[in-house]
Amino acid sequence: MLYTAEDIRQLNNKIQYQAAFIDRLRDEVGRVIIGQHQMLDRLLIGLLSNGHVLLEGVPGLAKTLAIKSLSQAIHAKFSRIQFTPDLLPADVIGTMIYNQQKHEFVVRKGPIFANFILADEINRAPAKVQSALLEAMQEKQVTLGETSYKLEEPFLVLATQNPLEQEGTYPLPEAQQDRFIMKVIVDYPTKQEEQLIIRQNVQGAQAQQVEQVVSMQEITQAKELARQIYMDEKVEHYILDIVFATRTPEKYKLEKLKPLIAYGGSPRASINLALAAKANAFLNKRGYVIPEDVRSISKDVLRHRIGLTYEAEAESINVENLIDEILKVIPIP
Repeated sequence: MLYTAEDIRQLNNKIQYQAAFIDRLRDEVGRVIIGQHQMLDRLLIGLLSNGHVLLEGVPGLAKTLAIKSLSQAIHAKFSRIQFTPDLLPADVIGTMIYNQQKHEFVVRKGPIFANFILADEINRAPAKVQSALLEAMQEKQVTLGETSYKLEEPFLVLATQNPLEQEGTYPLPEAQQDRFIMKVIVDYPTKQEEQLIIRQNVQGAQAQQVEQVVSMQEITQAKELARQIYMDEKVEHYILDIVFATRTPEKYKLEKLKPLIAYGGSPRASINLALAAKANAFLNKRGYVIPEDVRSISKDVLRHRIGLTYEAEAESINVENLIDEILKVIPIP
């Protein structure tokens, strides 16, 4: 679809009006969660772009509280699944149970049937359970017996990983990590933020309830509108250049990265970079994507899609360093 300058202006006005709920949502969740603005924005980007988010961070950084507060502010159904080594696929998606009174099998739906799912410490459960969850994420449906059940919209899975303990864990294979639109690294709060967290918890204010400030209908409309956001062809080429530079760095005068990258981003990386950039523009109440939207979310979209060689690990080079190098070299449109 070709956009005229007038179309973009009208879309911009419409988005400024429709995106007003973003401020209400941030303020309401901000009453309970101090700091972690980036994590909340990434959750909203996942929600608006119909993707799922993988969070990595040490325990106690309000990952669980963030998604719980977000679901309360939207009045969505929330469920938490604590992944453990003895978890079974049926514990996640549900199962068929024999009813002795009726002499028939009845369906008992699992905790996956909710709008917001917190898959806590996903790397603690065996591959069978991980793949059951990831299949539900991809297909947006679950098959129990001979019947398929559609999962409710909006449907957002937030999976957390603890980077500290690797003993007794089952790391997510790269192909399965690729199903998450973003992998977000959650960092510690600042000194001032932590001082407020101490005060809030010591005074017992933490128990305050989050009020519903957004309706499900507003979220559904926002998701549809975010997809209509205008993206210029120059920005599309910018996204393609970034992703292609992860596959063939030598074509972008980045020969020094060639021995460090085992594999680059798949076409899913390009799609998700475009979707997340549009959602980021929506959060900033804009009807068009600018290169800064792409740059600001590129690390979150790409960090779990680029494989490092042993050489890179031996030189203590991480994925973030490589993405920084690529962003430095690719000309901004």
